[in-house]
Parts: sequence; structure tokens; C-alpha cells
Amino acid sequence: MKTLRSYVLGNWHEATTGFIPLFDPATGQQIARASSDGVDFQAVLDFARTRGGPALRGMTFAERGAMLKALSRALKAHMDELLDLSRRNNGTTKGDGLFDVAGASGTLAYYAGLARGLGDRRAQPDGDGVQLARTEGFWGQHLWVSRRGVAVHINAFNFPAWGFAEKAACALLAGVPVITKPATSTALVTERCVEILLEAGVLPEGALQMVCGRTGDLLDRLGPQDVVAFTGSADTARALRANPGIAAANTRFNVEADSLNAAVLAPGVGPGSATWDLFVRDVVREMTQKAGQKCTAVRRILVPTSSLDGSVGALSEALGNVVTGNPADPSVTMGPLVNSSQLEDAEAGVRELTETASVVHGTGERIVGAGDGYYFGPTLLRADDPHNAGRVHDREVFGPVATLLPYDGDAADAADLVALGGGTLVTSLYGDDPDWLEAFLTQGAEATGRIYIGSEGSAGDAPGSGVALPQSLHGGPGRAGGGEELGGLVGLRLYQQRIAVQGERSLVERLTGVSD
Repeated sequence: MKTLRSYVLGNWHEATTGFIPLFDPATGQQIARASSDGVDFQAVLDFARTRGGPALRGMTFAERGAMLKALSRALKAHMDELLDLSRRNNGTTKGDGLFDVAGASGTLAYYAGLARGLGDRRAQPDGDGVQLARTEGFWGQHLWVSRRGVAVHINAFNFPAWGFAEKAACALLAGVPVITKPATSTALVTERCVEILLEAGVLPEGALQMVCGRTGDLLDRLGPQDVVAFTGSADTARALRANPGIAAANTRFNVEADSLNAAVLAPGVGPGSATWDLFVRDVVREMTQKAGQKCTAVRRILVPTSSLDGSVGALSEALGNVVTGNPADPSVTMGPLVNSSQLEDAEAGVRELTETASVVHGTGERIVGAGDGYYFGPTLLRADDPHNAGRVHDREVFGPVATLLPYDGDAADAADLVALGGGTLVTSLYGDDPDWLEAFLTQGAEATGRIYIGSEGSAGDAPGSGVALPQSLHGGPGRAGGGEELGGLVGLRLYQQRIAVQGERSLVERLTGVSD
């Protein structure tokens, strides 16, 4: 059985006690174990601050970008191996594994490309300078500089490759060393990713460390220049934010949490149209990709009352074509949930949803007869009183589960229902009427981090609302965590400090890189 190691202080650390088991979700068999016992977390922080930080800050953006490009190529070269690990530890089909692993390599490559435009600078000017006095003898220029701390990344189980890489790409390009903490249950993939990146030989010592297992007193020891970026449940985020050390030091803390994302069908969209077909295809994919274990998955489906019965039929038919089983079988299109606790939570969640909704497709229970894996089929519910649907707007079932909700066709009514979710990462709109779409944006855009519009014009190119592209913001208000990741250069801001430099114009411009 494989024992996962932590990479700290420039070496691989293998614990001898305190192990947490990892399982193959398709069979229920233990395949590895992990523990961080024996790791000196103060030493880990010191190593990043004194070795990794200075080395990264000494590099130009162009040099950091070349480093990221090499890391992207290294992951791409080991794609097949990582996909096999993803299947064994995550229960993913090949397509779902690519969504994670190729996404990791692609995000690193994207930020490598951004670095070329930043050139040989080590800091970024922000906007134009401004005259602050009667003459140019007193001038001001805003500047983004690297923070002198450590980026602690705590990632969720569902994207052990992409979740690690998308955070690391931004921090490393910003010049901040990374301590990554993958979710233990799927850390097999992350451990191998880190091993591959270290073998590439381009990372400065101390730029990247990894903790497999518990974080011990790591968070208690963070300071004012450090950053925590967390992805996971809202409940865990609240507990971490309450850490006395983080509060006392005012450590920067970014959260991307669970989200009751909504797909909204606009009035006038009917069967036979390209927009209708896109709506059905997208919703089914976003319900079932990675067995619905995505923070961007569709949880609520809003349709005009007149389209409710047709939507039930079309979605049920499409979900009926999903083949759930062991992803080692090429005929399988959806694998299992990641572990037994997620399976139990999904069953409990559907029971809660049925207090105000009824199941119209699936069973909401474990699939019997599919082996010892954690198999849970696609489940579609319907709530006919959407404004009084209770837990439908509050309980996220982290699996292939969504609820249909009728609305009166008015954009304001749809916006009100979306807002009942308390804040989403993404809301997808399907329609071709610009007036209706504009009305929704005016009345409901503030409740989400991203609006994905599916229309006849986008049907051939739209990748699905669940794709978090590095060019666009990933994050959302309220329940979704209130954080911001990716979004091009916006992703670097978490790891940078914005300062104002003031003085004589020519000197300020030279110091800030505005002029040579």
C-alpha cells in the first residue's frame, strides 16, 4: 500500500503514525494512506519565507512565466499516468479526469502567457500616475508589489490537479511561495503532480511545499503578510476564519465555497431550437460531470411554468442515457461519489429536499447491485412552490442532484429565486431575447460571480457553465465565499500589495517601471 509523503524543507517526509486511509471509490478498497505527523510547521513557514520568497521576488515576471511554462509541459507529459491515478483515487471517467488534469496544465500555461506581457518587471504599475501638487515635483503612482509572506492553499477533494495548479499559478507568478494542502481523500493525484513539478527542476528551493495529511498548528502560526486561499464547504470556511491566529494577524483569507448554482431558461425557448438543446445538454453535463461533485454544478433549474412539463421530460430522457458505474469500463459515462461519507450525505440531502420537492427521475439512493463502490445515480426533483421550497434554496447535495423550479416568466421573479440561494459562483441563462437577458442582469447579477449566457449564437462554442476559465473570475458573493480567483491578472492581486509611490515625477516613474 502506498504511503503518501509531504514535501517540506526541501525533502520528502514520510510519517510513521497518524494515518488517514484513501480509497478507490469504484471498489471501496483502500489504496493508500497519508499522514503529516512529525512535520514542524513553523520550520515549513520559515523555509518558505527565507528561501522561496526571496528567490521568487528576485525573478522577473518573464522568468516566473518561463518557470510556469515548464511546469505546464511537465504535467502534460505525464497526462496518461495522472488520468489513471484520477480514476483510481477519484473515480473519474477519462473525460472527467481530463477536465481536472488538462485544466491544471492549461491554467499554468495561460499564466505563463500572461507573464510575457509583464516583461522584465518585478512589480506592476496600476493605472496612470497623477500630479499631486502645483508642479510635477510631487507625483503619485500606484504599484502592485509581491507580499513577503507565504500562500497557504487548502484545496477540495474534487479537483486535486486543477485546484492545486490554479492557485499555485497565480501565487508563483505574483512572487509568493506556496504551501499546498490537498484534501487527504484524493491526495494521491496531487502528490504525484508535485513530484512531477519538482522533477522539472525549475522551481527555486522553498517555492513549493506540500502537506499530505492534517495541517496541525500551521494556521495558528500565520502572520500579516501571509495568505490563505481555501476551497471547500462554507461550514469549514467559517471554522477556519475563526482561527484566533488568523484573526489576530489579519491574515488575508480568500474563500471559494459551496454554491447553489442556478440554470435559468428564458421564456420563448422551446424544443427544437438550438438554445433549448444547449440548455438540456448543459444542465445534464453540469449535473453529472465528476458525478456532480463540482462547486460550479447546476443545483437549481428555473424554467417558465409553461415549460415545466417539457423540461421534466427532456431532462429525464437525457439523464436516462447516463451510464453509472466503474470508470474502468469504457461504456461508463459517470463514476461513483468519492467516498462513503459523500454517499451518505447525498442520500441524506435528497431526503431533506423531498420535504418540499418530489423526485421525478432517479431514486436519490445508492445504486444497489453496482458493487462495493459509492455509486449514486442522477436524481432530478421538482418543487412546484419555488418561493417556499425551503431546503432546495439552502441544502447543497454534492452529487448528481438538481431541482426544477417553475417561475412566472418574468426576469424579476427568476432573479428573486436565484437570490434565495444566498450567493452563487455561476448562474447560467438560456435565451435569445436581449431585453429579457438585460432585465435579469439589471435585477439579479449581484447574486452571482459569473453569468454564463447560452443562446443560439453561442451554442456551437459554449463550453458549459461549469468550466472555470483562467481568463474569467472564479468566485462569488455570500454563501459562495465572497472570494475572487483567476480572472487573468485579477488572480495575482490576492498575493500582492497595492501601494502608492510619491515623489518627483521622473524619479517615481523610473522606480515604478513606468519609464526607463
